[in-house]
Parts: sequence; C-alpha cells; structure tokens
Amino acid sequence: MTKPISIDAVQQQLGAEGYVCDRALGTVVFLALSLGRPLFLEGEAGVGKTEIAKALAASLGRRLIRLQCYEGLDASSAVYEWNFPAQMIAIRTAEAAGTADRAALQAELFSKDFLIERPLLDAMRPDENGAPVLLIDELDRTDEPFEAYLLEALSDFQVTIPELGTIKAPEPPIVILTSNRTREVHDALKRRCLYHWVDYPDFDREMEILSARAPEAAKNLSREVVAFVQQLRTEDLFKKPGVAETIDWAKCLIALDVLTLSPEVIADTLGAVLKYQDDIAKLQGSEAKRLLDQARASLEPS
Repeated sequence: MTKPISIDAVQQQLGAEGYVCDRALGTVVFLALSLGRPLFLEGEAGVGKTEIAKALAASLGRRLIRLQCYEGLDASSAVYEWNFPAQMIAIRTAEAAGTADRAALQAELFSKDFLIERPLLDAMRPDENGAPVLLIDELDRTDEPFEAYLLEALSDFQVTIPELGTIKAPEPPIVILTSNRTREVHDALKRRCLYHWVDYPDFDREMEILSARAPEAAKNLSREVVAFVQQLRTEDLFKKPGVAETIDWAKCLIALDVLTLSPEVIADTLGAVLKYQDDIAKLQGSEAKRLLDQARASLEPS
C-alpha cells in the first residue's frame, strides 16, 4: 500500500488497524512519512508508542523490524554478528582437506555467507514491498555510546561493517524511536527526528481505543473501566496504568463475565491494571470503593 496522502488518510489507515489516532499524532506521522524523517515518540509506558509502529507497518503492508533496546546494547548486537560456530566448522573442514590458501579462507569466513544480520542492518536491505518500518524501542534504556552510533545510521541511513565496508539503504526505512523518558536522550539524536509526546488519552478517546481493541465489552462496563482508570491516574502511584492496562483489565473482566464493577471485583483483578504491590496496597479496603464512587460520579450528566 502507498503512503497516505493526507493527515486524514493517516488516521483512517491506522484506525483500520485498530489504532485510534488523534489529529496531532496523525500530523506528525504524516510529516515523518512525507519528509522521510525519523519519528521520536516519548511518553509514559503503556500509552501506545510501540503500537503506532505496529499499526503503521500493517497499514502500509511493510515489514516491521524491531530493535528492543536494553542496558549494554552495543553496535555489533544491533547491526550484525559473525556466525562463529559456522566459521569454526569451515576452518576445521579446510584444515582436514589440507587447504593452504589462508587469504582465500579468511575472505570466505568474513563473507555474507557467515554474516548474521541484526535489526539495523536488516532494515538497510532492499525489500520488494518497500522500505520496512524500523522500530527502535525504549531507546532510553541504552547508553550514550549507542546513541552516538545511531547518528550515522539515522543521518545517512547506512551502517559500516569493517570486513565488508559500508552498506547504504537503497530506500531509507521508516524509523520510529520510542522512549519512556527514564533518562534524557541526547539532543543531537533528537534533532534528526520529528518529535511527539504521547500522553494519556482523555475519557472519550480512551473509550474509542477500548471499543476498537475490546469490542466485545459491554458499553456500561467499558465506561466504568475507563472512568476508574482515569481516576486512578490522578492518584499518587508509583506507576500509573497506561492504555495497555485498560485494555488488559477490560479483557480480564470479560473473561470473568463481569457486567459492572464492584469493590470486590476491583480487589480481585487489580493485578491486571497495577503492577506494583505498593500501588495495589493503596487500594485495599475503602479506597477502591472511594475511587469507584468518584468514577461513577464523573459519568453522571452534569
């Protein structure tokens, strides 16, 4: 499928994949696609940053290549590795056969036949369906040396392998970087990207999202779930629930045939929406009822 020709088309195509996209996000996605610029998305965990890349790849019919970042990630792990076991077998086979041409053997060992492509290199390869969507997920988990390496890849869309030389993408991949902002990402990298902060949705938009992702939920239950989660986000919690938790909780309640929330149901299923024991402990006793009453009050016509 071709790239969308308008902001409305972006919203429609993402919506067809179950991703409810507001105008501001649709605008920055459209500009990133039109200008060929990487898109840097920041926001709390669970607000749908990763899902944007998945929905975009599906809507365009492109491959999604995901580089999951972690502490200690280096260039070799993100770009390529040599298949060491296969190289050792080739060396022993050559020795057993009495092969004396070491230069030829070395050239063979460091050829594409023994190259294991990791996400960054894979994203630079040509694809008959068009350039893939490269998701560099949770960049804030890495350190500054890896950020510095990304500057080459994102500015020139090329990577360098000492044994093979520089490999340049014939068509730049569609790059989406995400960060949960556990630390600040360097300005030099941000300047190469278009930026958007993905915030928690308001009530109406979260209802749209839940209707798209859990359509089997009764409307009354969905309204209570969204109102309760929205109320939870106003509390002093270690980790506020994201949209992903809203969807998970609704699906759990559907599996339990719950039709309406109650303090008892909330207490039994809090593990689906809160992920830290200290946060769960805060909602014991009368707290769950207080928040449920406040959530229901917010649903009443003013």
